[in-house]
Amino acid sequence: MHKFSGAIDINFMEDNSSDINGSDDYFDFQGLCTNDENKDFNRIFLPTVYSFIFLLGIIGNGLVVLVMGYQKKSRTMTDKYRLHLSVADLLFVFTLPFWSVDAAIGWYFKDFLCKAVHVIYTVNLYSSVLILAFISLDRYLAIVHATNSQGSRKLLAEKIVYAGVWLPAILLTVPDLIFAKNRQNWTIGFRFLHIMVGLLLPGIIILICYCVIISKLSHSKGHQKRKALKTTVILIVAFFACWLPYYICLTIDTFGVLGLVRLDCQTDNTMHKWISITEALAFFHCCLNPILYAFLGAKFKTSAQNALTSVSRGSSLKILSKKRAGLSSVSTESESSSFHSS
Repeated sequence: MHKFSGAIDINFMEDNSSDINGSDDYFDFQGLCTNDENKDFNRIFLPTVYSFIFLLGIIGNGLVVLVMGYQKKSRTMTDKYRLHLSVADLLFVFTLPFWSVDAAIGWYFKDFLCKAVHVIYTVNLYSSVLILAFISLDRYLAIVHATNSQGSRKLLAEKIVYAGVWLPAILLTVPDLIFAKNRQNWTIGFRFLHIMVGLLLPGIIILICYCVIISKLSHSKGHQKRKALKTTVILIVAFFACWLPYYICLTIDTFGVLGLVRLDCQTDNTMHKWISITEALAFFHCCLNPILYAFLGAKFKTSAQNALTSVSRGSSLKILSKKRAGLSSVSTESESSSFHSS
């Protein structure tokens, strides 16, 4: 199974070679430049990083889903976005073991599983950044238009989020599945779509909303305002720090494919390696989301403690009830035995 910087080649069965970064999936002249050094690097680096992201992503996003389920009645609009985001990230991290195996020894799973992993990957690719854009819009309405934005925020969080996030994310998997057989043409098409929907559109929305928020908060006083301003800056820096390096490398490499930038073999191989590194960094953002959008809030910490305490008590009660049931059963059997013996 090949993944060419944001897409899986569903025709992996036609080619026994496997390179998680997809260098063999580029045009023929680029294939002449690939060497075993990048493949050896990917076999060690990618499974290690993917395993680390998998563990952090499962724990962090799983806790967010648990807490949001626990506080179902008291969820705010922002909490609803956090739940969407954690579900999307959980779906994504579940695919990372497949990426790890593919990077280490090649793709040995069935064709239908490759397509399923591909769909999950692409849906998360778009849904997560679009949800981040929706969160920035929600924060903008809540802070800049605090007095009359409740209705608009509710509409965004409960209705428009499905049409504006999940529907486009699912629909954008269709052309990739259909046209992936035409590797040369669709690789370029997918990359431009990937850059546009995955970075430029949500990035512009996030940047504009948070810049306005910072301007608004900078004229306010008080500890809570300063804390909100600090959190806002962290959110912006984290998003662009994770995603921007990957998209810069992807854009340069795409210009090289198109012949707009001349890349010799050494530069081409170096670029492929940096795409692997920066893409792994971008994936790490799904581990940061629970920290940035949930753990920074005091309310979430309290809810997490209550949820974990509730789960722990529930488990203890179940174990205790089973023990009591077992003792009761033993007691009944003993009484029955005594009765018959008498």
